[in-house]
Amino acid sequence: MSVKDNEARVIFSAKAVREADSGVKIDPNRKVEINELAKKVAEQFSSDVVSPSLIIGFTRLTEFLSLTAISMLIYFFYVVPVGSDIGGYLSASFLGAFLTIAVVQAIDGYQLDTFRSFVSQISKSITGFAFAMLILLLIGFFSKTSGIYSRFWFGTWFIAGAGFLVLFRVFLTTYVRRIMGDGRLERRAVIVGGGEPAAELIRSLESQHNNDVRVCGIFDDRTDDRSPPIVVGYPKLGTISELVEFGRMARIDMLIVTLPLAAETRVLQLLKRLWVLPVDIRLSAHTNKLRFRPRSYTYEGSVPFLDIFEKPIANWDAVTKRIFDVSFSVIALVCLSPVMLATMIAIRYESKGPVIFRQKRYGFNNEVVEVLKFRSMYHDMADAEAKTVVTKGDPRVTRVGRFIRKTSIDELPQLINVLRGNLSLVGPRPHAVNAHTADRLWDEVVDGYFARHKVKPGVTGWAQINGWRGEVDDEEKIKQRVNCDLYYIENWSLLFDLQILFMTPYKLLNTENAY
Repeated sequence: MSVKDNEARVIFSAKAVREADSGVKIDPNRKVEINELAKKVAEQFSSDVVSPSLIIGFTRLTEFLSLTAISMLIYFFYVVPVGSDIGGYLSASFLGAFLTIAVVQAIDGYQLDTFRSFVSQISKSITGFAFAMLILLLIGFFSKTSGIYSRFWFGTWFIAGAGFLVLFRVFLTTYVRRIMGDGRLERRAVIVGGGEPAAELIRSLESQHNNDVRVCGIFDDRTDDRSPPIVVGYPKLGTISELVEFGRMARIDMLIVTLPLAAETRVLQLLKRLWVLPVDIRLSAHTNKLRFRPRSYTYEGSVPFLDIFEKPIANWDAVTKRIFDVSFSVIALVCLSPVMLATMIAIRYESKGPVIFRQKRYGFNNEVVEVLKFRSMYHDMADAEAKTVVTKGDPRVTRVGRFIRKTSIDELPQLINVLRGNLSLVGPRPHAVNAHTADRLWDEVVDGYFARHKVKPGVTGWAQINGWRGEVDDEEKIKQRVNCDLYYIENWSLLFDLQILFMTPYKLLNTENAY
């Protein structure tokens, strides 16, 4: 790739998009009313999708663990009573299961097309298992170690393993057919930019075998013949501003921009509006004359794309983060239950009213969620809409409230939100819907503010670790918070979550800005 090619890719970096200045104030955060057709389409795609990669990964993992477990169960029930070394059997079990997965993968046993057919699934999984067992026999024969293994164990493992694979694949086919019928086993895409480039892209995608990308519609600001109302059967649903609202109503996985790379300014303007959405954003490259090396592209079949933004914490990352959240939340609730009980008693003793305070805050993808807290104000002075910022010495705050706010004990009920799935343990802190500074809403202060909602909000976050907690009495503080939130989103890892989680108790000792 030439230097010019490198420069062409750099202009579409996340930082470049955020800092792009089109000369016109772009405000993607204001809610825009979409037309009736777009609303109907959004409702049609409002259900969550099931990622094909998750199903494939789950299938591999289940078959590997189950075949290993079946082998070891036979070992414990039959071989152990007659005495034998567990090491050899455990190694053979792992190797047999691994070879099965490898062979089934090699004969396309983990393709969505295979998952749709009972006959194809069962034949490929049994063939892979049988070939793996044959390899084990050959390894045992040539290494002269087959005599140390029980024939009964091997034969029973083959029969029981084959039986499991048949039953599991029957269940898998039934499940895949059902979610396909519901339209949930697909990647939903919206095309940004109409006309002939969009038509060529749609034709190319539809010609691909095993294509799981479903085009939901087209959005374009243009109204002339370059962007007609219908393109090869797909309707134009609205403008780019309406697309942001559409993306929050529908469960969209991907935005595909069909404008050429040469239209650099126009592309940057579009990306600046769209990057706040929690979706993959790709630039269609099949009609571009500018060519990069093949590894610079991602492909849908043979259709090339340039990745601009990737949906953060998706697929297996989302699964591992959810397991992390549930595990640590349960541990925290058990360990902190005495503190929570004492807090409830103290709140009830000092003032009348409910112990739990509920407040509407922004959650994932700009959805409003109800966040739980211990009540820290007098009940008749509670400010559920956060119209008035809490300040030092605020008369609305009780004595118990001051203590639990300084120590962040008031946030502990949000562990329940984590178990419900509204929040994550670590992420951008959820802000009240009407949160503001000097009569300006925070999304008016910070351009691209809602990009912090591309992931679930958290009980604690990178901004709090860096000292940006408590009162927000000037615009610089909220800007710094958002910068920290975006840094977290762009650099997320499970180790990063652990770092933030274990640093939180130490950082809570700094109560300077907590009132």
